[in-house]
Amino acid sequence: MNATFQDIHAAADFIGPGAIEVPLYQTEIFDICRRSSPFGQRIKQVPATGHPSRFFEETAIPNPGTAGFQDPRNLNPTVVSPTRVERSVPLKAIVAQINYNLFDMELGDQQKQFAYLQAKDIVDTVSGVMVTHDVALWNGNDTSLSTPTTTQYMGVTAQIVAGGNTTTIATTASIVDGIKSAIAQMVANTGFYVRPTAIYANPVLLDLIDREMKTEFNVVLNSGEITGGFRVKLLSTQAGELPLIPDWSLSYTGTPGSGSAVLPAYIVTEDLIEYHWLGDPTPRVFQLGLPNALTHQYVVVKFGAVVVKGANYAHYQVLVDR
Repeated sequence: MNATFQDIHAAADFIGPGAIEVPLYQTEIFDICRRSSPFGQRIKQVPATGHPSRFFEETAIPNPGTAGFQDPRNLNPTVVSPTRVERSVPLKAIVAQINYNLFDMELGDQQKQFAYLQAKDIVDTVSGVMVTHDVALWNGNDTSLSTPTTTQYMGVTAQIVAGGNTTTIATTASIVDGIKSAIAQMVANTGFYVRPTAIYANPVLLDLIDREMKTEFNVVLNSGEITGGFRVKLLSTQAGELPLIPDWSLSYTGTPGSGSAVLPAYIVTEDLIEYHWLGDPTPRVFQLGLPNALTHQYVVVKFGAVVVKGANYAHYQVLVDR
């Protein structure tokens, strides 16, 4: 077997009299990758009761109706009872694994470059799990909470649509008026005390709302802080000033202005959207033993599922045609 040798020119940037220049890199890796969305931070995190996680919902209070009014000297009480239904949400799993080859780790230690890289890669893997989680909170493709059809969550979007509260704003209609009208209908509900807390939409739709307010009413929306110094515009409604929260995971179809684009917005009551977790609300990292390949293996896992309580009265989908 013949040995071969590589020319150092393959690794050197320059070789000359009194100088050999080899590639060096900044010790920090440029990184502005998206890692989280505000929605997952604002909804409730509660421990699951089991698999599936179960709860009861009261859909109506005892109400004697007109039969309840009677002659005070001739009482004939009306028999009443509350209406309660059982609900459940099946738990799902998100998992990821990263392997560190023993040779590469020792080579990196000896070179003393990117000393923080192993920790960063684990954190990035956890962040990847959270990005998958954040996207699936809205867009998980399961179609039922009672009889799961996929391994993903049944997303908040699908649960609100299944609840039946959806409306469309035509291309020539006011976006702001349509959203405020939907909120007024929610607040006017005679059977439930509904107070939505936020409006979520893609930044492109929120920009259209901003432009409409400026063009039609010469008004610049107020702003307020929602979490961790993150400030957003506020829209005055019958439920008070609601934050217009941009969420990159809420996609839209078509090109706005073409007449065929559809941009969704979601009016939600965040206290009634819960993430039921198992073990821990945050992803957990498990280190496995060294296999025959002498690699360090780390597995990131997150168990849980999202459920929208009151999907048919406390939340609303608004589809904006533009």
